[in-house]
Amino acid sequence: MESLRRDPKFAAAYLNAVLEDGDRAELMTALRYVTDAFGGVPAVARKSGLNSTTLYRTLSPRGNPELKSFMDIMKAVGMRLVVQPTPARRLFT
Repeated sequence: MESLRRDPKFAAAYLNAVLEDGDRAELMTALRYVTDAFGGVPAVARKSGLNSTTLYRTLSPRGNPELKSFMDIMKAVGMRLVVQPTPARRLFT
């Protein structure tokens, strides 16, 4: 937790690794760890405008947030989602 809190680049790399290799449940758990590191659910709920109870459920392994909620959580912990092409795939020739 301390590494996540102290180094936002480390927190971003952690989330990116989970996005690349993990499933939805692992992503929600990782986002919960980052949320805890950046003030906990109550603080992130206030910053994101989300209900604390809903946020606890959202950040559970079974959580399945809407894109807007996911983006609000990411913004509240100082992160953003970035789309990049995968190097091994070319969709159009």
